[in-house]
Amino acid sequence: MTTHKIKQGYDIKLAGKAAPEVTEANPAKQVAVQPPDFRWLRPRLTVEPGDSVRIGTTLFVDKENPEIKFVSPASGKVAAVNRGLRRAIMEVVIDSDGKWESETFDIFSDAEIASLSREKVVEQLLNSGLWPYLRQRPFSKPANPADTPRDIFINGMDTAPLAPDVNLLMEGQEDAFQAGINVLQRLTEGKIYLSVNGNLPLCNAFEKAQGVEKHGFIGPHPSGNVSTHIYNIAPFKRGDVLWFLSAPAVACIGRLFKEGKIPVERIVAVTGSSVSAEKRRYYKTTLGASIRSLVEEKTIRDEDVRFISGNVLTGRKLEPAGFVGFYDYQLTVIPEGHQREFLGWISPGFKKDSFSRTFFSALFPQREYERSTLKHGGLRAFVQTGEYEKVVPLDILPMHLVKSIIAEDVEEMEGLGLLDVDPEDFALCSYICPSKIDFESYIDRGQHMCWLEG
Repeated sequence: MTTHKIKQGYDIKLAGKAAPEVTEANPAKQVAVQPPDFRWLRPRLTVEPGDSVRIGTTLFVDKENPEIKFVSPASGKVAAVNRGLRRAIMEVVIDSDGKWESETFDIFSDAEIASLSREKVVEQLLNSGLWPYLRQRPFSKPANPADTPRDIFINGMDTAPLAPDVNLLMEGQEDAFQAGINVLQRLTEGKIYLSVNGNLPLCNAFEKAQGVEKHGFIGPHPSGNVSTHIYNIAPFKRGDVLWFLSAPAVACIGRLFKEGKIPVERIVAVTGSSVSAEKRRYYKTTLGASIRSLVEEKTIRDEDVRFISGNVLTGRKLEPAGFVGFYDYQLTVIPEGHQREFLGWISPGFKKDSFSRTFFSALFPQREYERSTLKHGGLRAFVQTGEYEKVVPLDILPMHLVKSIIAEDVEEMEGLGLLDVDPEDFALCSYICPSKIDFESYIDRGQHMCWLEG
């Protein structure tokens, strides 16, 4: 296994990590599939409120690629189709009947998987609704079934704040993971790369995996990001199409082909300082489960909190009645920061994290901190500090790239590497930025412009 040492980056020391134990969650009475989880998706509904559904029933399709289906993760009835601004579909909510009746699909042995045609593999993934697990670079949209990727990257690590332990998520998934790899081999003529945490021993699923090229990554966040892996293993070139997915998603694909049913079970780590310590753990639940099935009101320590599907850097804000996202294995709960701190800039900062080592907390590098959503300042002049490059381990100039996006110079932004990256790669830039610039939103805006330009 090749090991890559990443020097640029920063680990945010947040309090509230989940204990490494898996518990059965309360049954999810409602689940949801949320179009905003899928980048720039334009959904077309195929169901209406009141319709009966089974696991695998199509709820909506992609208008641009109608063969890409998004399916129900539970059996029951469509409770609601909730919309946002301009009547955009935000979520399709299912009332679960607890019967877990499912559509069935073809079952294959290991030998049969090895001889499947690419067309048959694509057909089964599309019909089952598991195709969206496959995302493409550039743009990180659900992959286009008509494309053949140069390579496929499997991400077996996560270095984001309070991130779940992927090794724990993969326990007991050895056979399913290998079957998933065998399926992916039918989709590309290139290589399949598996990226793992070089600081941790490999779990059995990763240790025994065959047919993949393994790479270990050591260093601070974002060493666990897919862009970091691609850049260090087989860099993206203009005209390339790369696909990527998470290791648990590979196991789901393997189970589909081995068992003939859509695996909707999911382990979600409940994290964050606003959840009582005894409730911060891993919960076995359902894809798209409601927050209420994972976190009870009596277990919340603070009066006003923010629920985040995913981590604090790149996750999506949820309402208290919201649902965990399609790609997320983490639910984070932290305090809302409404109160401004009086003379906070001259305090010694023993309880404040600081990338620039401004506060005395720099003397205690392993200390964990309870952080709220408070930004400690507002939007101000964009000042070049030279700090952004210290947290982006790619050959990218973050400030120049964002300025080219502000100027809407598509040619310049592509030349500066916009197609090589993802908004998540700039989350730390937003975190350390003294000007409070939201780098992620600018990167998303710039990539959307490039996508519309074709």
